Amino acid sequence: MKDHPSHQSQLSALKRVEGQIRGVIKMIDEGKYCIDVINQIKAAKAALVRIESNVLKKHVESCVVESFKNKKALDNKVEELLKLINK
Repeated sequence: MKDHPSHQSQLSALKRVEGQIRGVIKMIDEGKYCIDVINQIKAAKAALVRIESNVLKKHVESCVVESFKNKKALDNKVEELLKLINK
């Protein structure tokens, strides 16, 4: 099987989320309004969902597609995806 795909393109988005989380911590430390804190948490969660989707898309496009060359490898990838979905 070929090497795993790179997810380097997601690093800038992850660093933005990291900054958002630091911002939420600061907001809580400063006693900011609950709804404002929740809105920032929701923004960070939404960003993580987008990043997760991008990583999964790349996984399907490379790792899963590559596994079509071998029935056992394909079965393993399908099982892996099912476990992921059911988490």
